[in-house]
Amino acid sequence: MLYIGEGFEGSGGNAAHINLLLGPKEGPLASAFATAAASPAPGHIPFQVVLKPNLPVKPTTLFVAKAVLRNTQHEQLTWGPAQAGVAAGITRAVLDGVLPPNAEDNWISIALVWVDWNADDADAVYINNRAAAHSAIKRALTAGWPTRAELIQGLSSVGNPFYSPKSA
Repeated sequence: MLYIGEGFEGSGGNAAHINLLLGPKEGPLASAFATAAASPAPGHIPFQVVLKPNLPVKPTTLFVAKAVLRNTQHEQLTWGPAQAGVAAGITRAVLDGVLPPNAEDNWISIALVWVDWNADDADAVYINNRAAAHSAIKRALTAGWPTRAELIQGLSSVGNPFYSPKSA
């Protein structure tokens, strides 16, 4: 079984966007996890999410930056508050029972995380990534989400922070 969730929180350069893949270690995600971890690309260095050094989150989570790491500030905001926010959001989902109990030790996840090149507020980046990670997990595990009604409503107002068509 493979679960897929998405979370977007905040606005402007400090917003967070996460695509999350999670599921059992023995499922299709295991190959993707190992391949991603062993295949860094220029500006995209996968690493294990930790609450703090020597304390990884459960389920084991791989952080993959969606935005190419551009400069020292962007790197620090990605590896610092964005990663810490993902760690806190996932851990909160575990402790709140959003994830089933067997997920702690028997599942893995991959968090694809966007940190804007214009991000400049470490606390906002942390808060937004924490909320986006938690939302992504909840959505991944919500059967039937989004509903057809939500899709119909969304189609009437298609858009994102980078583009909104003049007519849907």
